[in-house]
Amino acid sequence: MKKTIAVAIAALFAGSALAQQAAGDPPWKQGMNPEQQKSTLHPFAPHMTGRDAKELPVSSLKVPAGFKVEVWADGIPEARSLALGDNGTVFVSNRNAKSIYAVVDKGGKREVKEILKGLDAPNGIVFSKGTLFVAERGRITRYDGIEGKLDSPGEPKVVVDGLDPDRQPGHFWKYLALGPDGKLYFNIGAPGNIVMPNYMQASVMRVDPDKGVLETVALGVRNSVGMTFRGKELWFTNHARDWLGDDSPNDTLHRVALGAKSVPNFGYPFCHQGDIQDPQFGKSRSCAEFSKPAQKLGAHIAPLGLRFYTGKMFPAEYQGNIFIAMHGSWNRTVKQGYNIMRVKVDQQGHASAPEPFVTGFLQDEKADPPMWGRPVDLLVLKDGSMLFSDDYNGILYRVSYSK
Repeated sequence: MKKTIAVAIAALFAGSALAQQAAGDPPWKQGMNPEQQKSTLHPFAPHMTGRDAKELPVSSLKVPAGFKVEVWADGIPEARSLALGDNGTVFVSNRNAKSIYAVVDKGGKREVKEILKGLDAPNGIVFSKGTLFVAERGRITRYDGIEGKLDSPGEPKVVVDGLDPDRQPGHFWKYLALGPDGKLYFNIGAPGNIVMPNYMQASVMRVDPDKGVLETVALGVRNSVGMTFRGKELWFTNHARDWLGDDSPNDTLHRVALGAKSVPNFGYPFCHQGDIQDPQFGKSRSCAEFSKPAQKLGAHIAPLGLRFYTGKMFPAEYQGNIFIAMHGSWNRTVKQGYNIMRVKVDQQGHASAPEPFVTGFLQDEKADPPMWGRPVDLLVLKDGSMLFSDDYNGILYRVSYSK
């Protein structure tokens, strides 16, 4: 009975907020004011079957002196999250095509294999001790010993289920990261652009993969699609709300110390970027009551995956830096992002303003679409080079350095 009442209350809150969206409109239009209903801005869909790298202006990509960026693998439709197996297998998720791919070495050449099919929005993946964990829309599963049976992984074991019982629209895809405590960290996004979430939404959660026990790590997080760790610190990106103008609010970078006495709340839906009250939900709240971001990253820039650089190939000045994949803006008249940015972090956890590292995907900031590629996630390989995925074209790129 209590569960039924809780679900009904959650539906009431979500329904009242989503009512701002006109009937028949897609979820991304939610939160528009009447004048904005005339806007021609819209999200950009990826090429669902991918594109051959030979068709693309890869030579136009720019990196700092000494670095090189090249295509590492193509033919991976809507390549999203990345994970590295013990034997060198690179696992790649595909959120829309419901598949997981593996890139393997076969006779000195890379081969792309579709190893899992028919999943429900599989976005987040983590590899640990022979097991591939997959975050689908409403559950997290595990495939044990997968590198030894890529051609027939078998049925998964369920770690936790019931993460999206109402199948709300909006930000239902999940990122996945493994913490130093052995627990799996993931996001549960807000069910719309600007809505009142229920008690599990707009959060960062974690689950013990052996016991299936859930815990809340952070609240007031509209939509994180990138997480990583530095020691016992969780760092993650967050997308701020849409339809408050071209330059507001900023998407953000956040830091949470594991083992903190209380769960931090970063403000959504009342406050954005740490200092902007929401015109609808923030009227009776103060931003001072909420935790602040570690850094503002830019308005509507769509930061996704991030990694601390821990390899030994890049110069010393890059050690310990965060690299962030900026998927790029759509809800902005003049587009920005579509690059890899670098953020320096000191020992006290102070993060610098982001600076460009890989650029050249953005061709015409006012065109529709303005870009030819969109970075999503990053992965540091054993040789110290770094891969990043591009879901617009279904390609993995490698960034290397030599003196």
